Amino acid sequence: MSGVHPLTGVVRPYAWGSRTALAELQGRPAPSAGPEAELWLGAHPDDPSTLAGHDGPISLAEVIADDPKGQLGIPVAEEFGPRLPYLMKVLAAAAPLSLQAHPDAEYARRAFAAQEADPALPRNYTDAFHKPEMLVALTPFAALCGFRAPEVSAAVLEALAVPSLEPVTAALRAGVSGLREAVRLLLNWPAEDRPALIAAVLAGARANQSPDPASFALAIDLAGYYPGDPGVLVALLLNEVHLAPGEAIWMPAGNLHAYLNGTGVEIMAASDNVLRGGLTPKRVDVDELLKVLRFEVLHDPVLPATEVAPGIVTWRVPVREFALYKVELDGTRPPTPVPAEGPRIVLGTRGDVYVAEDHGTPVEVRPGRAAFAAAEAGPITVAGVGETFIAAVPS
Repeated sequence: MSGVHPLTGVVRPYAWGSRTALAELQGRPAPSAGPEAELWLGAHPDDPSTLAGHDGPISLAEVIADDPKGQLGIPVAEEFGPRLPYLMKVLAAAAPLSLQAHPDAEYARRAFAAQEADPALPRNYTDAFHKPEMLVALTPFAALCGFRAPEVSAAVLEALAVPSLEPVTAALRAGVSGLREAVRLLLNWPAEDRPALIAAVLAGARANQSPDPASFALAIDLAGYYPGDPGVLVALLLNEVHLAPGEAIWMPAGNLHAYLNGTGVEIMAASDNVLRGGLTPKRVDVDELLKVLRFEVLHDPVLPATEVAPGIVTWRVPVREFALYKVELDGTRPPTPVPAEGPRIVLGTRGDVYVAEDHGTPVEVRPGRAAFAAAEAGPITVAGVGETFIAAVPS
């Protein structure tokens, strides 16, 4: 299939999802019947998007597998094989997600191979790929991203006045070199003692003055969702970030992070390798998580945008799998060339936008809807009035 075609994504109904955000974005009745957490746009084998075929919907993964060089372009197919190397999502969080991190590419390859060779090993990895990711806010968006200065975290924990946390604060007072030990102590807290620990933390948060009141409010909020979870305290070691629409955060390999609430456009390498550290009922493998975490301070989690043309910005990230562009259209300019080649997904987020190749029929992309442009479609343009995000592979 050549040219530009409407692309239908798949909504994933995780429990933390919003019942209104995706429905309102797409102009459907809200609230929806259940939580809608993520709209997947791509060819990931777990939930590939579909194109309209002559005999009904056809999986984008199948289309790429049947014609990788035409759909992806020869450079992308040679570098990544017959697979779309990125996955685009609209993420709609009404409740906090798990604390998590992702392995780097080399570790993912080795760990997945070892797991496949030994059925006795824990099933931590679903594929052999890394999963760096970036999120751009569509609404005000709150997240935890990367470790903050250990001395700041130590002061917050000390202000809770919980004597049993003294080994943790002592590790943090040692600086960056103590971060690993602080995280290890918290995540390995004896299960039978966790409810008492969190109860003491909440009592301290409500009774004492904090050098950082937002941290105490965060602890109280997270404990309401995940009572007895030591991830409540690990969260206090991270930067709490509040994004305005259009601002972005970048999560490279080893970055401990969690989304708290809001709606955003997320793009990542096409992998589902997630190692969790708390704030979840799902499996947590502390030893494996500690192997992939980067214990370093992230001073500024917000990733600045770079203007590449009038009305077009991107966010520079050091990966080969994806690039993301945001295009603002005010209807006063001629069709705007998309600054990308190869396989492209165009997602509408506001207004009414049309995507077209040379001499092709334009495809309408309304908010929450998307189009796929194969590499062999050549240059494409967007026109109309509104906002669109474009996922691509860097040239």
